[in-house]
Amino acid sequence: MPTTSATVAHSSSNGVRPTEAEAPIMLELVDEDGVTIGTAEKLAAHQAPGQLHRAFSVFLFDETGRLLLQRRALGKYHSPGVWSNTCCGHPYPGEAPFAAAARRTFEELGVSPSLLAEAGTVRYNHPDPASGLVEQEFNHLFVGLVQTGPRPDPEEVGETAFVTAAELAERHAAAPFSAWFMTVLDAARPAIRELTGPSGGW
Repeated sequence: MPTTSATVAHSSSNGVRPTEAEAPIMLELVDEDGVTIGTAEKLAAHQAPGQLHRAFSVFLFDETGRLLLQRRALGKYHSPGVWSNTCCGHPYPGEAPFAAAARRTFEELGVSPSLLAEAGTVRYNHPDPASGLVEQEFNHLFVGLVQTGPRPDPEEVGETAFVTAAELAERHAAAPFSAWFMTVLDAARPAIRELTGPSGGW
């Protein structure tokens, strides 16, 4: 069963981020139905074999139906330097996934999503061969629009790009992407098609 060290400070029940002095970031552990069952420190939750925890993934599109991608900063401890969807992360314990998705998108990219909508959930188990870490996640998916240019935090994001569906296929074949990218993209496709229309190619 998951355990949490008594020496680790927890986020408050309203999901407020802990201060630096309160130390490691805690994630919300869940069962196979997405019901909260405890908490674990972020790195510990990703160490093999991984502990199932709550996460979110965001897909934002511009007015022409292009998807905003980010390349993760080289300083990231997990999957550095690879391309991935607009934003992904973990709610703090007690924080609603929708609120976490909007918050983290602004923190990483300096943009506030428009028409952000839920796009279902997906559960997966993706080991990262490079780091040995494991993504055991119950992931809440969101799609929306971006109406301003990104202003990324360089500690989080190394590069951004807007791509069509065809351009994404070419980039995905030529450059490294996060292990979870295609899983979350495929799960979000119905909502993406509803947002971008049948001509978008998604």
